Amino acid sequence: MVFQSVYCSFFELGSPNWREPLDCVRASELCNQNSQCSSRYRIMRQCLSGGDKERSTMLASKECQRALEVLQDSPLYDCRCKRGMKKELQCLQNYWSIHMGLTEGEEFYETSPYEPIHFSEEFRHASIISGNADVSLHVACFYYPLVPKLCYIIGIYTYWWGSTTHFQEDKSSSLDSGKEEGRYALRQFFERVSSELSYPLLFCSCLDQACAERRRRTIVPSCSHQERHKPSCLELRHTCRSDALCRSRLADFHMNCQMTSQTVTSCPYDNYIGCLMSYIGLIGSDVTPNYSDNSPTNITISLWCTCRGTGHQEPDCEAFHRDFTHNTCLMTTAQPTSPSACGAPAGAQVIRSQTVRPSIGTSLITLASVSPHIILPNNRAKLTQR
Repeated sequence: MVFQSVYCSFFELGSPNWREPLDCVRASELCNQNSQCSSRYRIMRQCLSGGDKERSTMLASKECQRALEVLQDSPLYDCRCKRGMKKELQCLQNYWSIHMGLTEGEEFYETSPYEPIHFSEEFRHASIISGNADVSLHVACFYYPLVPKLCYIIGIYTYWWGSTTHFQEDKSSSLDSGKEEGRYALRQFFERVSSELSYPLLFCSCLDQACAERRRRTIVPSCSHQERHKPSCLELRHTCRSDALCRSRLADFHMNCQMTSQTVTSCPYDNYIGCLMSYIGLIGSDVTPNYSDNSPTNITISLWCTCRGTGHQEPDCEAFHRDFTHNTCLMTTAQPTSPSACGAPAGAQVIRSQTVRPSIGTSLITLASVSPHIILPNNRAKLTQR
């Protein structure tokens, strides 16, 4: 029933009354072709330069306010960006060049700069199953040459040929790769590897702690998630919002995953697929979420941060943290139901319930059917030397 409501809502987005917004790269080009818009755009960029205090002072000036008024009537005001577009970062920077002036320090939740997901895109991402996650990880790592570094960090070699009953600590995760490098590799992995292979790594069913620990380590927490000391959640949020990409992904998460009592799934418009994609979009950012522990059934997703010592800001800090730890929409996203009879296309599959044992026979993909270049165990010594 959940899938049915999502499917029907996406028909509304594809209706004749819905118009695709102009992307912010093109909107910037159009603005630069107009002398008044172009001059105000340059002024606005200057208004947003510098640190927080300088920016607040500049934005309060009459010149900056006049520039903002002009730009609100320009194509830049209603522009949006597409996930994974060629100039995504430039597009997002153009978006925030106006909207940061409107929302800086005022809104706890911000409007997403991304276009809404069409129902056709939703079905493309709905072909996710909780098949054998180890098979998916093996195939994703060796079938896609674009992400070998991440696959090495994950330690697929150790786990794939190691014990399946006791999770083995991966020594390679302690490599001095740097947080930024590890996070970048994660973003590249989930952006470039097909969702049919990458999504089951995060949302596979588990019946024991060994499996749940493998699932938790998909994002290599020691490299990309955990710091030696937990930072303040508000500090983490502030760091994220100082970066156009992270700020955009966080705004998108809040917009698509913010809980509501008006829907069955607690997701806005019952769009749990939108929440799923927004959650994936945060992985590899400063606010990378992950499973809190290796419990196979009692799933809790959290950020690596704390609200201790935040003083009078503690209520805001706790509210931000609870958007991950106590989010029923996010929990629904992690455990979607099967498609129902609202015209779902044949073969559309989603993640099974956590109580269902995964089966290799029903997996989307098998080692023999994917590539003749799959590396077999007798090549293990050669791999570990890379």
